Amino acid sequence: MINALIAQFGDAVAPNGVVDRAALATAAFASDESRTWLEQLMWPRVWQAMVDWRAEQEELDPKPRASVIEVPLLFESGIDAAFDATIAVVVNEEVRAKRAAERGHAAVDERTARQLSQAEKAAKATVSVFNDGTVDQLRAELSSALGTIGV
Repeated sequence: MINALIAQFGDAVAPNGVVDRAALATAAFASDESRTWLEQLMWPRVWQAMVDWRAEQEELDPKPRASVIEVPLLFESGIDAAFDATIAVVVNEEVRAKRAAERGHAAVDERTARQLSQAEKAAKATVSVFNDGTVDQLRAELSSALGTIGV
């Protein structure tokens, strides 16, 4: 996969064989064609990893009460139908942009343009959780959300 990234975007995205996520984001979001190419490379791998992990969970004894997978772009990718229930963790756009910048995400505006709005995600999800507090508060909200979907 690294060779495919280098062939498409150049050595800048994977100097010394290590992906520079900021350089990759800048290159991938430079055009719809670049983004589409990257998504076509990545999504089959993401999908297969999810399928494999879910199969592993089904083999456990006892089976878990719930299997939770975090999927960026879940609704945008169209794979949300593969899940029994979905939880959207949402926050207002200003806080979202600030947190992304604090994590060093490159091409934040371009990424946001590719994503559904927080309101759209909340409307599509089985349950939504508003994430404007601490990590401990988020954990409590997620626990409660799991309870509302019968877990």
